Amino acid sequence: MKKLSNKTLRKSWLRWMCGNLSSMSFQWLASFGFSDSMVPVIKELYGGDKEEEIKALKRHSAFYNTEPQIGCIINGVTCGLEEERANGADIDDEVINSIKLGLMGPIAGIGDAMIPGMWVPLLLSIAIGLAEGGNIMGPIFYIVTYLSSVTLGSYYLFFKGYQLGTKSIDMIVGEAASRVREAFNLLGAIVVGGVGASYVNVTTRFVIETGDVDAPVIANDVLNNIFPKLLPLIVILFCWWLMSKKNVSALKVMGILIVISMAGVAIGFF
Repeated sequence: MKKLSNKTLRKSWLRWMCGNLSSMSFQWLASFGFSDSMVPVIKELYGGDKEEEIKALKRHSAFYNTEPQIGCIINGVTCGLEEERANGADIDDEVINSIKLGLMGPIAGIGDAMIPGMWVPLLLSIAIGLAEGGNIMGPIFYIVTYLSSVTLGSYYLFFKGYQLGTKSIDMIVGEAASRVREAFNLLGAIVVGGVGASYVNVTTRFVIETGDVDAPVIANDVLNNIFPKLLPLIVILFCWWLMSKKNVSALKVMGILIVISMAGVAIGFF
């Protein structure tokens, strides 16, 4: 009976973590990173049978795309499926690819909400606070915390997926997983909102002259009394509208903000 060694599984995990997005195209996305990560597994299970090795590489070169860190669980599940297939289980190419395709969407929903939607903004908000005044602990904190957390988390999920095999499918695509995705989406929105309120600062110099020279109406103070942080909220919603509704890239949004800022300063509004 063929059994994948821990050494081979670690090699597969490491190759995925180091190369998951190294060969990207709109046609294939992360498929070649996935197939490369399966090379150690294929060699151990089908070593010497060139025909089976070629078939395995071809089936793992199909279109694939998910969030890489949380998505490690799919790599582990696939390793388990390949092991079962090599031991004579009735698992063909279609079964393996169908399971991969069926899992990559739900995992992307969970992973995108957790990593770029919640974890990265949370770590950055802490790092920005530490970096105020030029403290080098800010970037060091972010680099160390992010790399250690995603490395340990992905390693655990990879081996958990391998151990559970197809049993993990119900856990990932079931009703409980749907509630988890909704919870992380909500938490991510709260975190991003908190980061925006803390670090986006927009004020106006606009002043309304009144009959009393010593008591002009300062627009910024009036706005903050009515709705604190109203201008930063408007800027955040404007950027969200450009990127989500008009498909404007982040680089172009930054350019638009620079132009608006220069125009506002020129007319005395900012």
